[in-house]
Amino acid sequence: MIRVTRLNGEHFALNPDLIERVEGHPDTVIHLVDDTKYVVAESVDVVLREIRDYRASVHAVAFQMDRGQYRLPDAPAEPAGDTSSVIHFPNREER
Repeated sequence: MIRVTRLNGEHFALNPDLIERVEGHPDTVIHLVDDTKYVVAESVDVVLREIRDYRASVHAVAFQMDRGQYRLPDAPAEPAGDTSSVIHFPNREER
């Protein structure tokens, strides 16, 4: 999800996979695939950067999971040697 701001200052999150296009008239308008439109305070460049950063983070987590290196983000610190909150995915050599 990306965070954007309505012109009245209200913040909300938007699923970037549903965005069809982003236009910059004087205001930035986000068009979704279901014809919903949102006018937001962010510029077109900022919205595109948010989408890029979101997708990069998804790929980064997938890369870590593929190598068995992904730790749950909200897991409390564990004593050394305890890996109960680490998700292990076999790497290619183990498959």
